[in-house]
Amino acid sequence: MRFLSALLCGGMGLWMACAQAQEAAPPRTALRVCQDPNNLPFANLQGAGIENKIAELFGKSLGLPVTYYSLPQRFNFVRNTLRFKLPDADYPCDILMGVPVGFDQVSVTKPYYRSTYALVFARDKGMNQVHSGDDFLRLAPAFLGKLRIGLFDRSPASDWLAKHGLVDQGVPYRMLSADPDQYPGQLIEQDLALGKVDVAIVWGPIAGFYARRVQSPPLVVVPLKSEPGVRFDYPMAMGVRYGERAWKQQIEDLIDAKRPEIQSILAAYGVPLVAEPADDAPTQPQKP
Repeated sequence: MRFLSALLCGGMGLWMACAQAQEAAPPRTALRVCQDPNNLPFANLQGAGIENKIAELFGKSLGLPVTYYSLPQRFNFVRNTLRFKLPDADYPCDILMGVPVGFDQVSVTKPYYRSTYALVFARDKGMNQVHSGDDFLRLAPAFLGKLRIGLFDRSPASDWLAKHGLVDQGVPYRMLSADPDQYPGQLIEQDLALGKVDVAIVWGPIAGFYARRVQSPPLVVVPLKSEPGVRFDYPMAMGVRYGERAWKQQIEDLIDAKRPEIQSILAAYGVPLVAEPADDAPTQPQKP
């Protein structure tokens, strides 16, 4: 992207002037956030999501009102939000509040939390002794073989079932649906709660939030640990446009300064958190 910018600016000498011009952007009048309008626990039009609350926190710190540019998070989401610009018009939004570290369509900030996939199941359904993925795999083969395990396609859950010979128990759901009313918690809030599946394996924030929303039956959330061949835990960051280094640094400063408040917001939504490894290296992201 920077190399392309250099070519568009007409060579190395002009590239430096172009980069400086990018930094000399007019003063911001709002914290303009790109969001999915129906994507709890992360964001929605009512401002009830994790990312909405963190955006409000940042907006207050910056002394700016928070505005949203909403578009269903499907294919080409970034191109049609953060990187969307009509001639003689400004970008509609300036930040994505949640992207996996390693996501190359945006300039990714330092992470502000790390979560993991989790098992979700109803209490008192024969799995009360399950407190880890290993406990789940140690269930009696006759019982385990009858379980219907709901999961999103192309997720680490698929790899985990394949590794442990449970593919036949998997009930796949589409992560990206053309239906704008589809939302990630339906697997838990509807199908798991109604007994259409016995267990769900979903990204931790989805697991924690929707397990709390379901009143009957009471649901249990068991965070999963990564293992050889299957990575379950991922660091999450924010994303800005390439070339906007000063803006990125401002956001990273806010992540550091507001980390305790961010942690409180995550805890309020039931997000299972994982400690950041000291030697963690950037990896190819797996979209939660």
